[in-house]
Amino acid sequence: MAETLHRLRSWLGVLLVAMVLPAASVSVASADQPDGEVGTQIVGGTRASTSTYPWVVYLATSSGFQYCGGTLVAPNKVVTAAHCTEGDSPSAVRVVAGRDDKNSTAGTVAKVTKIWIHPSYQDVTIGNDVSVLTLDRNLSQRTIPFATSADSALYAAGTSSRILGWGTTSSGGSASRYLLTATVPLTSNSTCKTAYGTDFNATHMVCAGYSQGGTDTCQGDSGGPLVAGGKLIGITSWGEGCADAGYPGVYSRVSTYATAIQQQINS
Repeated sequence: MAETLHRLRSWLGVLLVAMVLPAASVSVASADQPDGEVGTQIVGGTRASTSTYPWVVYLATSSGFQYCGGTLVAPNKVVTAAHCTEGDSPSAVRVVAGRDDKNSTAGTVAKVTKIWIHPSYQDVTIGNDVSVLTLDRNLSQRTIPFATSADSALYAAGTSSRILGWGTTSSGGSASRYLLTATVPLTSNSTCKTAYGTDFNATHMVCAGYSQGGTDTCQGDSGGPLVAGGKLIGITSWGEGCADAGYPGVYSRVSTYATAIQQQINS
C-alpha cells in the first residue's frame, strides 16, 4: 500500500500514509501550513493568477482545507483525479474558484452535488484516475476545452505544457499559500516507461518533466490541470517523489477519457 500512496500528488494520500506508517517516519504537520514566500514554486515555478487561468480551481473539505486541484470544463462541472474523491460523499467536498490566495475570501465556494469516478478506477498505477464533480451552481469563470482523440499532436514528446496548483513546493514540504505555475515538456512514452516500468500505461497516462528534474507537480496538486495548446490534456496523478531527476510527473491522459467526461457534462 505505502509504495503506491507515497506517489500520490494529493494531501489525502500523504495523510493516509501517516496513518499506516509510524509517526516518526512521515511528517504531515506542514500540510496545512501556508508557504509565505511570494515568489516560491509549485516545484520550480512562479506565482500565477486565476484571472489568467480562471478555469483552475481547488478542492477543499467543508472546513476549508485544500487537498487537491481541479479544472472547470463546464460552468458546473470540474474534472479532477479519482484518487482525490474516492470514498468521499458530495456533501464533504467544496470547490473553490477565483481564489489565488488560500488565506483570502476571494472568489466562489461551490458545493458538490454529485461525484462521478471512472468505473474502472482501482489504483493510480493502473490508470483511469479521473473524476468529474457536478456543482450546485454555474460558475462565472471561463472554462477550458479538453483534449479528444483528434488531439494526438498535443501529446508529442517535447510539447511545452503548463502545470498549476496550490500544492507543496518540495516533496513532503509545506503547501503553497498561493496558486503557482510552471512549464514542463512532455516526455516520450519510452522515457516514462524507463522510469516507471509496468506502472506506466501509455493509453491511460502521459508524463511531463525535465530529465534533470527541478520542476514538477507535488502533493496537493493532484487533480489539477496539465495544459497544452489551450486545452486540458492531463490530470495531475502521481510520480516518484517530486521533481526528481529521471522521474517525470505522471498525468491521466485526458483524450482517452474525453467521451466519458463529455457524458458527465451532458448528464
